[in-house]
Amino acid sequence: MALPAYRALALQCACHAVNAARDVADARARILANVDRIGAAIGASKAFIGPDLKLVVLPEYFATSYPLGETIPGWAEKAAFAIDGPEYNRLGEIARQHAVFLSGNAYELDPAFPGLYFQASFVIDPTGAVVLRYRRLVSLFAPSPHDVWDAYLAVHGADAIFPVADTEIGRLACVASEEILYPEIARALALRGAEVLLHSTSEVGSPQLSPKDIAKRARAIENLCYVVSANSAGIHGLPFPAASTDGLSKIVDDQGRVLAEAGYGESMVANAEIDLAGLRRRRLRPGMGHTLSRLPRAAIALGLSPAPLAPNGFLADGQARVPERAEFARRQHETIARMKASGVLADG
Repeated sequence: MALPAYRALALQCACHAVNAARDVADARARILANVDRIGAAIGASKAFIGPDLKLVVLPEYFATSYPLGETIPGWAEKAAFAIDGPEYNRLGEIARQHAVFLSGNAYELDPAFPGLYFQASFVIDPTGAVVLRYRRLVSLFAPSPHDVWDAYLAVHGADAIFPVADTEIGRLACVASEEILYPEIARALALRGAEVLLHSTSEVGSPQLSPKDIAKRARAIENLCYVVSANSAGIHGLPFPAASTDGLSKIVDDQGRVLAEAGYGESMVANAEIDLAGLRRRRLRPGMGHTLSRLPRAAIALGLSPAPLAPNGFLADGQARVPERAEFARRQHETIARMKASGVLADG
């Protein structure tokens, strides 16, 4: 059976913040309205692009915006999705209605860690089922699995850390937002078979190359994979200028070539063909460019080992607790101080 070539879309859509909602009920109603608006955009985009549109990636914060000035328990109550809640059910209906794999990023509750939320990237298949759930590992001001590491592994197991979904449109994996700047995360996914990296982001829009935009190309080249990266078309309903996070949605192939890119504003322009059979042929071709097969594993592990990086945190007597947001900044300052003391970082 021939492997499919299909089209993917990095849907650049506006984010309408729920931060100013009157109460939790109002916030939840706004979230579902945001989801429905995006569902309509997916339907219209597929009607225009064609029936071979099989994959849609949504931006980070697409349903809620981010917790500006909110406590962790407060944002969990107002804006985080339950894994079996109405938001995922509605997204599943959209994926099923339009016969697409649908990927995005949302704040998510976990019954094993009450009071916390995690930022989760997901993939929903055309039957409406969630086939991949990845919790962001690197976040400056939000909890992550690394912050409750031992307890998280005990509950979910190691396979939940770098999940890859083997689907009819290829092996899919998610990289969340600024994690595109961390080559180790994309590499870990690629070494577990990932062929298409789905990148939900809400990043600075600029006519110049930004760090994240450079990283999209780099991660594609390094890992011999496609990157489908969806940025927001601005964040509305917060005090800062809405269009600060706008543009740069794109699809990059395994050679680092930008196949399609959106301008500014809401857009379906970032759509392109994913040639899965061609990708797999190139991944089997030996040569200098086959970086995955040439990694000196033991040397890399040795190189990473001495750095005094951030510890697993926020555990007391084996029980997870809800941190104050100021603790995240304090931990980073302490890590930088240790890196300086050990000689990793030098004075200016």
